[in-house]
Amino acid sequence: MASESRETEGGQPLAPLGSPVTRSDLVVSALRNAILSGQLAPGEVLVERRIAEELGTSKTPVREALIALARSGLVEVTRNRATHVRRLTIQEAQYIYEERLLLEPWAVAQAVSRPDADFRDAWEALAEAKSYGGPTRSAGRAVANRKFHRAMYAFCSNPFVTRALDSLQDLTALATTSLLWDAWQSWEDEMEEHAAICEAAEARDAERASELMREHVGSSLARIRALPNRSPEGHE
Repeated sequence: MASESRETEGGQPLAPLGSPVTRSDLVVSALRNAILSGQLAPGEVLVERRIAEELGTSKTPVREALIALARSGLVEVTRNRATHVRRLTIQEAQYIYEERLLLEPWAVAQAVSRPDADFRDAWEALAEAKSYGGPTRSAGRAVANRKFHRAMYAFCSNPFVTRALDSLQDLTALATTSLLWDAWQSWEDEMEEHAAICEAAEARDAERASELMREHVGSSLARIRALPNRSPEGHE
């Protein structure tokens, strides 16, 4: 089959080349960080020419990056083809957490079950999140929290699930900075929950790590369901 690795004359398979980093990948990363950190606010219009000038690149990689970010859900394109940072509603935040509740505990269990799984990145992300102490530094903490959750399921063997969760983590970070952390100040409790999940993973207790992640995401979902303004249109 074409997907199987070919062998050289010496009998060694050819190693995959991996994915090259393009200029559009770099623009995606820059824009994602700006959105999730709050530098680009929900509803803000994204102009290709202006972004290209600020990043010192041409409009083509910017256009490609905006298409990629639209697929992930971080930006939206209006009927007149204007692109803006997505403005989430409480109802949409609920949908995001409901899907995470279905996927993330399973993905964490899969990751922890692998003998080659390494959770050092999760500990580093947890330390980074703790460095953003205080209620006024939610943007940096949201980005660090995204890194933590990504590190917890990174070794999951199902690439379709990890890609779905990557998009959900982007939207979660956007929701927390623009909607949720103004409504509740639970970040200290969440840091403790993250530490417990990581400890279970380090102990290779897949069942406990999965259950702790289920409780962690579920408690956030319960708080969202208790908030007002849950209509899809964003009206009270």
